[in-house]
Amino acid sequence: MAFVGKKFPDLNVDAMNDMGDTFKVNVLEEAVNNKKKVVLFWYPKDFTFVCPTELHAFQEAMAEFTKRNTIVIGASCDTPEVHFAWLNTPKDNGGIEGVTYPILADSNRNLSSTLGILDIFNEAYNEETGVLTVEGDNVTYRATYLIDEDGIVFHEGINHMPLGRNVNEYLRLIDAYTHVQEKGEVCPANWEEGKDAMQPNAKGTAAYLASH
Repeated sequence: MAFVGKKFPDLNVDAMNDMGDTFKVNVLEEAVNNKKKVVLFWYPKDFTFVCPTELHAFQEAMAEFTKRNTIVIGASCDTPEVHFAWLNTPKDNGGIEGVTYPILADSNRNLSSTLGILDIFNEAYNEETGVLTVEGDNVTYRATYLIDEDGIVFHEGINHMPLGRNVNEYLRLIDAYTHVQEKGEVCPANWEEGKDAMQPNAKGTAAYLASH
């Protein structure tokens, strides 16, 4: 089920931060009550491989998200305790020490199930017997949601587990959506802040294509 153009699910989820505090987060309320955009990114599992590179990449871009009035929230199906252990593991040992944004602990899988982003983390196929055996729990794909100040999803994307995300693309999408909100123009392919946008009609498209 696609959530673009719809309100993000109204669900409370356990979360953990770098201070060791366990608390509830409702992503929809974070957007609406604070009048901020939200980037919510899901990753498969703590203490894995591609995942810490993404969490550090979002942390490194925190100032850029803050400048755009945007809250960053990470998420997986691990427990708060496992999150806290990973938050206390140094970067040079594969950990995410230094990450300051909250991380959802959707261990009951209520939200990830509602979003439809769960898959088996580790499965093995025996070619001799033809038997597929599951060796891990249900975890999430690398799903990303951008949510506006009214709680409406304006972008969602899902990467397969081996494929890390480009954080700069989410900054670009936030810039583009903010431009649409403020200027009433639409953003063509490869649009970036400072480039020409278009009037949302046939004449606007013709004018843009004629000059580009």
